Amino acid sequence: MSLPSRSVPEGKSKAGMVFRVTSGNFLEQFDFFLFGFYATHIAAAFFPASNEFASLMMTFAVFGAGFLMRPLGAVILGAYIDDVGRRKGLIVTLAIMASGTLLIVLVPGYASIGLLAPALVLIGRLLQGFSAGAELGGVSVYLAEMATPGHKGFYASWQSASQQVAIVVAAALGFALNEWLSAAEIAQWGWRVPFGVGCMIIPVIFLLRRNLQETEEFAAREHRPTMKQVLATLAANSGVVLFGMLMVAMTTTAFYMITVYAPTFGKTVLQLSTGDALLVTLLTAVSNFIWLPIGGTLSDRLGRKPLLLAMSLMTVITAYPALTYLAQSPTFGHMLEVLLWFSFLYGMYNGAMIPALTEIMPVEVRVAGFSLAYSLATALFGGFTPAISTWMIHVTNDKAAPAYWMMFAALCAFVATWMLYRRLANRAAVAA
Repeated sequence: MSLPSRSVPEGKSKAGMVFRVTSGNFLEQFDFFLFGFYATHIAAAFFPASNEFASLMMTFAVFGAGFLMRPLGAVILGAYIDDVGRRKGLIVTLAIMASGTLLIVLVPGYASIGLLAPALVLIGRLLQGFSAGAELGGVSVYLAEMATPGHKGFYASWQSASQQVAIVVAAALGFALNEWLSAAEIAQWGWRVPFGVGCMIIPVIFLLRRNLQETEEFAAREHRPTMKQVLATLAANSGVVLFGMLMVAMTTTAFYMITVYAPTFGKTVLQLSTGDALLVTLLTAVSNFIWLPIGGTLSDRLGRKPLLLAMSLMTVITAYPALTYLAQSPTFGHMLEVLLWFSFLYGMYNGAMIPALTEIMPVEVRVAGFSLAYSLATALFGGFTPAISTWMIHVTNDKAAPAYWMMFAALCAFVATWMLYRRLANRAAVAA
């Protein structure tokens, strides 16, 4: 059924628009966090192996496989959103994402249906990844286009802030289950309960998205590019997409390190209790929620470049000392200190990075370009952060080894930011 196009009426509540457009982001991150936190239980249910390390690696590999679908979704769904509009496109991405989530929740374990179980879980993750490839870009561009003058960073920051709400809710559910159920009950069936809660809110999110208004900027646009034109424009701006991808590397690696991987790191590496690992992650998400709009607002006032360079450089300098401090004295308090520091770096950086990425992309392929850069970074950096971190610790026998991966991503972001803004300044000087 064709959905009517709606433009934003004058005086429409900005807060309501932000809430509607970010609701799908909530569902995506809610499910992603649960997959990371319950990785050990998912591994036992769907990927049994001769030892825990192999089983966990297979689980994180499937988790990461979904990110490999993101670039494909970024181009196909991103081009679709640039053609039909933000509202219609975001409803389609939500439908695909919901299908993948339902599939994972309903699949019986390996003991019941054999190899079909991990195969279906993989298909569910691939559907989620394909959808997420354009979801983040579509939401970010929508927020940037609806922003009032001089406040683009503040509005765009709510894309990531909505994800933090999802992590708080997911961590709170996990904490409650840990208090109400035994370890055996959680391992057998309890881990599926939060996923079921996610499925129950899908109809509500659909209703919210259906009431979403089209942005005035898109509604006023006369030319809508075809898929061939989108691909040609992306190819012509491949350098911008590449620099954008490297800028996102810092964001996506830091985010998955301190949220999705953190609970597993706390339980399996630092040997903290499940409750402590969940509580630290919950408080980190609250911290992220606070710092993201602050970072966005500061970037509106000070500029994107200074914040991006400062936060990425500080990450390069402090990541390994911070994780070494934690590894040498693994307590609840120390883990909270370290993750809150990383939260500050991530929140301030990402608050500036999201609006920066919407600004550097050609306007006619803004969603596709943003989504492709973000998806490539997530596929190559962030999505495999849990697997790479697990592997690095196993190979080096250094509990602080994940810091090397985080430092590498931050260094890539620093260099890309410096070179991109230098390139843009040179272009502006030539044009003048």
